[in-house]
Amino acid sequence: MLKVLLFASLVACGLGAARLTRRRPRLDGRIVGGVPVHIEDFPYQLSYEYDGSHICGASIISTNWVVTAGHCVDGASTSYVRFRAGSSLRSTGGTLHPAAQLVLNPDYDYYTIDYDIAVARVSVPFTYGTEVQPIGLARTEPPAGTLAIVSGWGTLSSGSNSLPSQLQAVEVDIISRSVCNDAYAIYDGITARMICAGVVGGGKDACQGDSGGPLVAEGSLVGIVSWGEGCGEADYPGVYSNVANLKSFVTNATGVA
Repeated sequence: MLKVLLFASLVACGLGAARLTRRRPRLDGRIVGGVPVHIEDFPYQLSYEYDGSHICGASIISTNWVVTAGHCVDGASTSYVRFRAGSSLRSTGGTLHPAAQLVLNPDYDYYTIDYDIAVARVSVPFTYGTEVQPIGLARTEPPAGTLAIVSGWGTLSSGSNSLPSQLQAVEVDIISRSVCNDAYAIYDGITARMICAGVVGGGKDACQGDSGGPLVAEGSLVGIVSWGEGCGEADYPGVYSNVANLKSFVTNATGVA
């Protein structure tokens, strides 16, 4: 099953309705093969809530700005969007930050999930502390084999509608472009705006509810959970928005360098 890590509540709101017979798979959003973690170790992690329910992940990049996946914002009404910061637990604790502005990359393509990135300005600024910190944007694409970590509150198995309460994280490796292109040849491979991560044999991945969340390597945000075939499938690494390639959009929209 193709996945775009967007949770079912968005579909119920009419966001991201299917318009293509064969489109790239949306991640259905979960961390697979991970372990429970605490927000102190992932202080940039946000829960993106729509109408009061968690639907995606996001990352703090400044006191006023957040970065997430474009497909998490596409069709969304700003008045229903808020971000929960500083909590290891989904839907409780921490601080709430309503969205004041949503900016979807103008080149975002619903069919191909290309340019899958968006930023949001919050009306209540983040106050930095042990549990709330920004993450820097990668300036260069990490090479294949680089160890990375992805986190979120997505489901723990493919096709599940049950989200964990505790934040989860899992370590994965950056996968070479040639391997990822071959894996997704049926979908015309990946573009320069995408990078892939996974492990040999599968079993570790992002999934439903993790869309928009962070993939971090060497202390920088290198990817944003975007799409993939299933979750943790041996022959299909997860596909992420390539932050280094898309950094100019973020900087132009937010001023964050």
